[in-house]
Amino acid sequence: MKESLFSKMDKPLLFLTILYSVLGLIMILSASSVSAVLRYNVSTYYFFIRQLIFILISVAMGLFIIKFPTVKYKYLTPILIMAAIASLAGLFVYGKISNGAQSWYKIGFFNLQPTEFAKSIIIMYMAVFYNRELKKKKSNLYTSLIPVIVGFIMFILVAMQPDFGGAVIIAGIVFMIFLILPIEKNNLFKLFKFTGVALLIGAVLFINSGSDFFNSTQMARFNYKAPCSRYKEDTGYQVCNAFIAMHNGGLFGVGLGNSTQKYLYLPEAHTDFIFSIIVEELGLVVGILVIIGYILILYRILKVSKNAATLRGAILAYGTFALILLHLVINLLGSLAVIPLTGVPLPLLSYGGSFTINIIMLLFMVQRVAIESKIAKDKQESKIA
Repeated sequence: MKESLFSKMDKPLLFLTILYSVLGLIMILSASSVSAVLRYNVSTYYFFIRQLIFILISVAMGLFIIKFPTVKYKYLTPILIMAAIASLAGLFVYGKISNGAQSWYKIGFFNLQPTEFAKSIIIMYMAVFYNRELKKKKSNLYTSLIPVIVGFIMFILVAMQPDFGGAVIIAGIVFMIFLILPIEKNNLFKLFKFTGVALLIGAVLFINSGSDFFNSTQMARFNYKAPCSRYKEDTGYQVCNAFIAMHNGGLFGVGLGNSTQKYLYLPEAHTDFIFSIIVEELGLVVGILVIIGYILILYRILKVSKNAATLRGAILAYGTFALILLHLVINLLGSLAVIPLTGVPLPLLSYGGSFTINIIMLLFMVQRVAIESKIAKDKQESKIA
């Protein structure tokens, strides 16, 4: 990486990205070491090594992303959006079923989850689309609805896998991006009305489609209150053991590697419930610091969005902010039985190939926006001088 390029990056965001990636590796090794041997019959380091490979792949792709101008995204997004929809639809024929959802393609040693990449692609698509559309003197309201329709199609395809968490996040990203669009209030209100009606129709069609999401196994996700009184149920069992893990940890934890709940009491210790293991081993104090760190990451991304030289850059950064915020809120509230469990991982900390690659690529994309903003600012200052 060129020094001049590095100097234009958001250093605090870069530091936090590296810090959380390293913390994630450490906690994945600790949380997965027992289940790797006893449940999957593989090496203690199996998930750690795979996660390290995913991070290295992400960084290699990220080094290209920070050098690739966002203005050229307009050539990529039509292909990417069609590929995303096609890959989501293809899951119903070629997808691998795991944990009751048909959400993965089995490609060699890697399980590809197109839903994760669909999240970043819809952000890119909306950034390019509205950057172009809102430059027009008379922006057509109905034309502005195209990304809503695209997001609606993605929402339905993901929900029918069924992946309720992924569907909610895609809908949430689209909705949150609307909040920052410089559209007249009257037109924005019409846009919100259309979006609400579209989501309502989609929900009705989805419920009547006979999707497995509303069969007894998946419906159990909505029975999330008082989990320890439903210990024999799947969701009650998982969340109750998450509570036990956090209770065991107390303020300062039982020590790194000393978790008892990872001994197959908490089935998804290295993915959905990584935060519970962090609190158990390192304590509530570190757990709170982790949340504060996430808030700092979100703040830095928002700052990049606010200072972006173009609307395209602002939407790219803000869409990343929305994605990380939604993942953070849904994961933590699900672990605390405030909302139903939806299988949503924690950014940079949870194990996951497609998820890790997508998150780190988006953070590099935010860095590219920061670089372009700095370049634009330097050019403006040189003109004044």
